[in-house]
Amino acid sequence: MKRFIEQWEALCASSLILRFVDINLRGVGQVMFQDNPLTGILFLAAIAWGSVAARAPEIFIAGAIAVATATLAAIWLRVDRPTLNAGLYGYNGVLVGLALATFITPGPLLWVYVVLGAAVSVVATLGTANALRPLGVAALTFPFVIVTWILLLATYGFSGLAGEGLPSAVVISPVELLPENPLGLVDFVRGVLLSISQVFLKGSGIAALLLLAGLAVSSVPAAAFALGGAILAVATAHLFGAESDLIVGGLLGFSPVLTAVALGAVFHRPSVRVAVYAAIATIFTVVAQAALDVGLRPFAIPALTAPFILVSWMFLLPRQSLDEGQSGGADSGVG
Repeated sequence: MKRFIEQWEALCASSLILRFVDINLRGVGQVMFQDNPLTGILFLAAIAWGSVAARAPEIFIAGAIAVATATLAAIWLRVDRPTLNAGLYGYNGVLVGLALATFITPGPLLWVYVVLGAAVSVVATLGTANALRPLGVAALTFPFVIVTWILLLATYGFSGLAGEGLPSAVVISPVELLPENPLGLVDFVRGVLLSISQVFLKGSGIAALLLLAGLAVSSVPAAAFALGGAILAVATAHLFGAESDLIVGGLLGFSPVLTAVALGAVFHRPSVRVAVYAAIATIFTVVAQAALDVGLRPFAIPALTAPFILVSWMFLLPRQSLDEGQSGGADSGVG
């Protein structure tokens, strides 16, 4: 693996085109905090598989266009070279593209939206990083969430754009208790896998396995925390009596997965104490996911990764010593 990366880096150093490809691949990998082009390739394969399996290839295309647009925007804005080369201006962009193509009916204006959203995500990333730098925490996926929320809410005011998979706006009311579902082994495993694949808005077990492979080639601890976070999220949601379809579909688990990876393997050095800390945060992210799903119903927009952001900031801001070593985007405040 090390030899492959060294050879690839040598090729990129001699070609601007390959360097551009490399930055985009790293940008896709940075969605789950991995600065590794091979991880990016496996993540792209997961997105492609999930999109084709769902008969929506435009979602993959939108993600590819978005990450390339974000990279070009970052170059045009003359961002610092190290963070650019690490892909830290592309991961919010690719998520914006995937989300817009998932929730908006395909049409010519969708692609205008994708390019606009991806470009603005870079501005939002720079602004968020600058605002948070005194606090010592990273921007995470906040730029993706805020840009996507604005773009999705605006579709209700434009006749040329229509939401396709957006939740229905309803008045908040007490939840109806549903008959208990035992959540058998098959459903439990499916819920775990889809909790991982839904990080990229994909409901595919094969995509989840590709994502785990992409994590493992870059960081085995990150892959372990992703899997452990998914298991813990599914178990917690079931224990609290969440709707079974949401659990099995991975819709209560993708933010907890990101929380587990961030706190367990990125911003802290893995240890028993760190694992316990990350587990508590992961469980609380499930609660935050349910809370935001309910709280955003009147606005008819999805929570996206907002629960992950809020809980991760909450657990990073104390800056408690857990014998950690910070890595990745923590130093720049972007990742």
